[in-house]
Amino acid sequence: MKSALAAALALFAMTFCGLGDKLKNISGGSSSNSNSSTTGSSKTGSNDATAEKPTLTSSQQAIQDASNETKWDDQGISWKLPVGWPKMQVMKESFNYGSPANGFLIASISVMPDSFPADVSIKATYDAALEQLKQGKYEKVRWLELDGVKGVEWVESVPEDKDGIRRHQWIAFRKYQGQNQQLNIIISTNGNNFQKQADTFASIMYSIKIAKG
Repeated sequence: MKSALAAALALFAMTFCGLGDKLKNISGGSSSNSNSSTTGSSKTGSNDATAEKPTLTSSQQAIQDASNETKWDDQGISWKLPVGWPKMQVMKESFNYGSPANGFLIASISVMPDSFPADVSIKATYDAALEQLKQGKYEKVRWLELDGVKGVEWVESVPEDKDGIRRHQWIAFRKYQGQNQQLNIIISTNGNNFQKQADTFASIMYSIKIAKG
């Protein structure tokens, strides 16, 4: 279990190699194409692009309706988790539930300085995800609003190694208890198990409730 979690976190770090350079370029005034498009239902790349809201299929709604609310009290966040998603470790800035058979919910909070340019950062995250989409590493990228918070969602493509980690991920920013926070939500399993669990992952991701202010 620990090795699976470590692998997921390592892959997350690899995903954002080079994001810092892109953030510097944007904050330094370099121009970007605000009309960059994605496949499927994805929106444009501008900061004022309209974020979609999730629509659950009947299967996803049924899973969510049969699930239990699980709270992250320190952060005022909750999800609806199905039976078989046990607690692994919950701390002030990290929340880990799941099992190898079903998948893992890995949530983390990064506290940023008040001066941190959240709008620039989330735009850089979106642009980096678009690059991964163009390279075939992601199968979907879009601006997505969850419980009133606008962020970037993506789903990874099938990994070359079917036993490799595949993830459904969403990143956003919020103001909470005087802090400027980045929210990073990952739901993952191995490539062989992902499609079977895709509706469950969506039902969990889209059930999130987020305290603000």
